[in-house]
Amino acid sequence: MVEYLKQEKATTTHERDELQNIVSNIIETVKQDGDQALRNYSKKFDQVELTDLKVSAEEIEKAKQSLPLSIVEDISFSIERIKSFAEAQRSSLTEFEKEMIPGLHLGQKVIPIESVGAYVPGGRYPLLSSAQMAIIPAKVAGVSNIRVCTPPTKGGKIHPAVLYAAHLSGADEIFAVGGAQAIAALAYGTESIKAVHKITGPGNRFVTEAKRQVNGVVGIDLLAGPSEVLVLADETANPSYIAADLLAQSEHDIHAQGILVTTSWETASKVEKEIEKQLKTLVTAEVARQSWENRGQIIIAENIEEAIAVTNDLASEHLHVHMQDAPNYLDQLTNYGSLFLGENSSVVYADKVCGTNHILPTNHAAKYTGGVWVGTFLKVVTYQRVERAGVEALAPHCVRQSYREGLMGHLRSANIRLEDQLEPKLDVLKKIEKF
Repeated sequence: MVEYLKQEKATTTHERDELQNIVSNIIETVKQDGDQALRNYSKKFDQVELTDLKVSAEEIEKAKQSLPLSIVEDISFSIERIKSFAEAQRSSLTEFEKEMIPGLHLGQKVIPIESVGAYVPGGRYPLLSSAQMAIIPAKVAGVSNIRVCTPPTKGGKIHPAVLYAAHLSGADEIFAVGGAQAIAALAYGTESIKAVHKITGPGNRFVTEAKRQVNGVVGIDLLAGPSEVLVLADETANPSYIAADLLAQSEHDIHAQGILVTTSWETASKVEKEIEKQLKTLVTAEVARQSWENRGQIIIAENIEEAIAVTNDLASEHLHVHMQDAPNYLDQLTNYGSLFLGENSSVVYADKVCGTNHILPTNHAAKYTGGVWVGTFLKVVTYQRVERAGVEALAPHCVRQSYREGLMGHLRSANIRLEDQLEPKLDVLKKIEKF
């Protein structure tokens, strides 16, 4: 039986209901008032007054010119890594047509979604990598129009590095709009922002709730956020590495979650002390401490089998294995957004530059889905082509099944294609009935 050195504080039903109501009101207002609602919310939430919501080519060029060369080089490096991995994923998806039985040809097509809305968070930090993660796989997939929404800074402009990263990643249109109101605009459209077919990208709890509420009106990638990390560790793990990894995700948001699951009480105790030590020198400690104190957990399992069972049940967004011979556990770990094997495989490498996507399932969704990838932006659809030999093989079975189900229109549609039997006769139907 597991024991807890530290548990998270529960979220109340009242808090959840309040969030749903706030977001619902924002969505309805954007549906009704369009661009004006977006401007009003920018003034209310971002403290900026905007005239033009869409970013111009001149603004993008100014953003580029304002950036140090090292930032431009770093953006280009990470774009190439993400693009290369997305291209490798795309090559794994193939179209085919195969004659399954004589006269029956079945096929698969892979078709890009026509338009996608990419949400890029703003908030406390300029998340350059989020622009790349949401845009590049869509571009590689062949999406013809990618509309990006990201919050303006206090000066009324998008952070220049975020803006240039979005542009260089392949955005077709960029808008200085953030929050739940941006999701509403992408789903329903306004005067400036045309509605899209699917929305992707991480965000805070308001953005995530907005995606949940518009799902069905448009497609969404998944409900991603706030950030989660689970470290699975044994007695050989380095406590300072674990503490750094937990705090790296905790600094994202006060609602982010860091969890340690370990088989060692000694490791658990050392990590708890190390977290307190590192918080004293962490510049983002105000956010990270609140996140850790409210949502952080330290769980001690009796053995590795129990630790793995707990880990799979928690289904965290990021799963980092700090154990001896970590790759050996690859097949036993089944529920996670992305897996990091070994103490050197820091989650932050994938967050930023290594090439895998960091838009990943949270809130236990890893039990039924993976993260964003090039396939998120593709429709895998089927088609069929039936020749005469196929009719003769399929129709008798289809006629009998349709008759049993009482679907005489189906029966007729199948039967009418058989030679010399354009209308089923009663005696034929009686013969069918015995089958």
